[in-house]
Amino acid sequence: MLAAATHQTLQGAKYRWKLPQEHAGALDIAASYNISIAIAQTLCARGYVSREQIDSFLFTSLEKDVAHASLLKDAEKAVDRIIYAIDHKEKILVAGDYDVDGITSSSLMLMCLMPLGADINFFLPNRIRDGYGLSIKVVERAAANNYKLIITVDNGITALAPAARAKELGIDLIITDHHQPHAELPDAFAIVNPHQKECGYPFKLFAGVGVIFKVLSLLYERKNLPLPSKVYELLLLGTIADVVPLIGENRFWVRHGLRFVNEHESISLKVLKANGRLTKPVMKASDIGFSITPQINALGRLEDARQGVRFLIGSDSEQVRHIGTVLFELNEARKLIEQSVLATVQADIATKRINLEQENIILAVSDQWPAGVIGLVASRLVGAYGKPALLFHATEGGMVKGSCRSIPEFNIFQALQDARHIITQFGGHAMAAGLSLPQAQLPALKRILEERILTMISVTELRPRLTIDAVVRLSDLTKKFITDLEFLEPFGNSNPYPLFQVKEVMMVQKPQLLKDAHVKCSVFADGVIKPVIFFNRPELYAALNNHNPHESFDLAVQVQENYWNGKISIELTGTDIALGKQS
Repeated sequence: MLAAATHQTLQGAKYRWKLPQEHAGALDIAASYNISIAIAQTLCARGYVSREQIDSFLFTSLEKDVAHASLLKDAEKAVDRIIYAIDHKEKILVAGDYDVDGITSSSLMLMCLMPLGADINFFLPNRIRDGYGLSIKVVERAAANNYKLIITVDNGITALAPAARAKELGIDLIITDHHQPHAELPDAFAIVNPHQKECGYPFKLFAGVGVIFKVLSLLYERKNLPLPSKVYELLLLGTIADVVPLIGENRFWVRHGLRFVNEHESISLKVLKANGRLTKPVMKASDIGFSITPQINALGRLEDARQGVRFLIGSDSEQVRHIGTVLFELNEARKLIEQSVLATVQADIATKRINLEQENIILAVSDQWPAGVIGLVASRLVGAYGKPALLFHATEGGMVKGSCRSIPEFNIFQALQDARHIITQFGGHAMAAGLSLPQAQLPALKRILEERILTMISVTELRPRLTIDAVVRLSDLTKKFITDLEFLEPFGNSNPYPLFQVKEVMMVQKPQLLKDAHVKCSVFADGVIKPVIFFNRPELYAALNNHNPHESFDLAVQVQENYWNGKISIELTGTDIALGKQS
């Protein structure tokens, strides 16, 4: 990657824009790969400047990007134990999680082990009744029902007490997880987690479904059998939903999964596409992330996540369609709840109950907020205000359960380590974590995090920001530009959808306010007129209406294809405007 350099900035209506630097090699890259200059500039801006770096990024392959599963610590040991359990007709319990990663991981286990003759069942906790992860209660229930092997998926790396209880009761425990380990590991039969210090697997950034996929691929290799094809759909859904970095091996498997689902449409995926009104001929990672997986997530957030497994791997089309209807209704309900929680926090910010002029951590708590939506709202708050957000659901008994979302410069998992003496339980990653603690300790937690963040980031950096990848002209935005842009897919964490600056456009008609939330206008530059829509930016309606129509301004936009009534057009989705001069 390129060394850090000083970038020019531009203050937009909401965001501080980090402007792209000119890269001398962009023209040569554009010519060598026959791609648009702005796409070549985007590659350079993201650190892909040499032919080796560009080829590695653009052209994924099984041989180059996928290491052998046996390199994962304890993977061979786990496979040996699973084969023994199958051969000796032992009862196996899969202990998953209630989010999409946990649901797809559990589905993957059933899809792969049932054809091998395994006596297998699964448990997904209820978010409210059971909480996160493997519990002593589940272990004891498994023992009472004569289970000899428990395999966790997408959880377990912090399950010290449940692991100890399993050992007391004579149950072997295999933990497969992708969350960061704490200093002490559970005493389990096998632990498969690439983040273990002793693990030699070169790629560390899998979702939980990616970790169990590697174990199962090793199992099927031992059996000299091909994996069930549905596996690649489940791997795709879980990887995208868990927002892990779409680089390296994740990038390869997501590309592979997208090719698969676009050629083989399962019953469940067909139902989800209909629910999401997806009519595109080809689904992309963004379609999965924004339209498909939130519907599956709604089950775990608001009801029984077990239905998600039945939905994903069921062969009864009538049952799948019925659950699909439930999913649609739950997801619509989730959206309303999410909007309500977001509005409440934003009202507190507007009235300075949360004073962002003085506070650098957004922290709020309520007993009215369902635990299942606060993580989604926290993500939106980080995007809107550029500061880490922690939202808590207050439970009976004076405890709170929270979801944290952070910014790249502030590792929330490490920050919570500083507060572990007041936290009952926590786990997660650098950018996202979950925790529980006594409500009375929230002021102390806030103080610790506020002190830590100021040692890592300057106050001036703690504001909404966006990074521009390249400058484009409206006349550049052709079908070839869209084709070239597709070479950079799939987009997601660590490979975000490119953001382009369009300089000195003129507005050619008054803006429209749609549904009191979205602003649409038409702009002119370089002899071309293009419509632009800004979603959920109603404040821009007044700004554009009051702007002098004879003065130009700059746009920060994403460039996409729009499918409507069988017609395809190139569409600009606006992120921000800059009415002033560059600083």
